Amino acid sequence: MKLSRFTATLGAFVVGAVLALTGAGAAHATGQSAGPAYVALGDSYSSGVGAGSYDSASGSCKRSTKAYPALWAAAHSPSSFAFTACSGAKTGDVLSGQLGPLNSGTGLVSISIGGNDAGFASVMTTCALSGESGCLTAVANARTYAENTLPGKLDQVYDAISAKAPSAHVVVLGYPRFYKLNGSCLLGLSEASRAAINNAADLLNSVTAKRAADHGFAFGDVTPTFTGHEICSGSAWLNSVTFPIEDSYHPTAAGQSGGYLPVFTSAA
Repeated sequence: MKLSRFTATLGAFVVGAVLALTGAGAAHATGQSAGPAYVALGDSYSSGVGAGSYDSASGSCKRSTKAYPALWAAAHSPSSFAFTACSGAKTGDVLSGQLGPLNSGTGLVSISIGGNDAGFASVMTTCALSGESGCLTAVANARTYAENTLPGKLDQVYDAISAKAPSAHVVVLGYPRFYKLNGSCLLGLSEASRAAINNAADLLNSVTAKRAADHGFAFGDVTPTFTGHEICSGSAWLNSVTFPIEDSYHPTAAGQSGGYLPVFTSAA
């Protein structure tokens, strides 16, 4: 395939993936038998995009039976389980559409949020289509947002969770680094672009962990569990540009079970 055709194909894939990340939706709840009442909030990293086995009733939210919230619920039998995490969700979507199941009886809450607010989708599109200079500029803009604007957005969400579920143990999950540097990838982004994206993920986790701690919430850092399983590692638990399109740049089923689940289980 000529480079121009490869670039065009890559561009179509990435743009399609971005378009697939724009929805936010409603809840799915199931009754269980023991343990704390559990509510799983957040974005596509919590809904399980990329892991397959989606609940058809969840529509564009793409909630997966292989996502860490569903896996934890299956293993621990909470007294109730409400799964409202949704692909494409931003902090405002959590506030407007995901908090309904929370109440004074909620004992456990999980959430990953903030990546879409900081512009994850647009950054990855720019990095794939605009070269190193454009990528580094897009990452720098996302970092500025994460440092200056995102903390207030997270505070609004965390305050709302505390108000609606004052007795809940809340676990905030972070994001993995995307790339193994100097890894096995022969094509794609430059090493400088990959390093910048990884550093931005570290910053996002740092900001999120600080806000979580200030609200008395636990923070689950998935960077250690994903180390050695990044894109370009040869044993990736993250999809690169792939098909289905919406799976791109999301954890695989192995990433949910091996990367996210043990971190959440420990923190919960």
